[in-house]
Amino acid sequence: MFDVQAAVAVVGNADPAMARVIAQAGPFEPRPAQGDPFAALARAILYQQLAGRAAAAIHARFVEAIGGQVTAQAILETPLEALRGAGLSGAKAAAIADLATKASDGTVPLAELDQLDDEDIITRLSTVRGIGRWTAEMFLLFELGRPDVWPVDDYGVRNGWTIAHQLPEMIAPRALKQEGERFRPYRSVAAWYCWRAVSLSRGEMALPTAS
Repeated sequence: MFDVQAAVAVVGNADPAMARVIAQAGPFEPRPAQGDPFAALARAILYQQLAGRAAAAIHARFVEAIGGQVTAQAILETPLEALRGAGLSGAKAAAIADLATKASDGTVPLAELDQLDDEDIITRLSTVRGIGRWTAEMFLLFELGRPDVWPVDDYGVRNGWTIAHQLPEMIAPRALKQEGERFRPYRSVAAWYCWRAVSLSRGEMALPTAS
């Protein structure tokens, strides 16, 4: 893990609007990593486009269907029909199988992630059916704890930036990409505080305004 206090200071010093969000939202506390990159990716695929409870129920049935351990080998040994029977759509069953295949053949070298930079990991993961750039970026940020991820296509990050900076309309991804340059090498921290700005705007706390 990187130096969180230093990273938060960099973000706050680079942008008064983000400094106000930081002051109101408190410490940088992203959700804990699952601790198993393969299981985290499988979970990400299953949770796509599903509400929390439904996704959790399907995930639990999926784990049971493959024998209780989320590994590439367990998935490859489980017929697609059994995955479908656990509630996976045809597309998600195929995506899970593709993840297991590519993790097994080294296309996605999960044991060597520490040796790869962010863009290389995104490129490798994007070869897997059902995994696009956004899913790969969330994996980098939350599972691997990479410090400089800036998911400009994420609606929550765009919305949070717009709210924090009191913009009249939603910022476009290209403009957000440029704005993020000031936060290197800690853009992950800036992204997290953009999400917090959305929470603040929903009434969890009063969103600070510019003086």
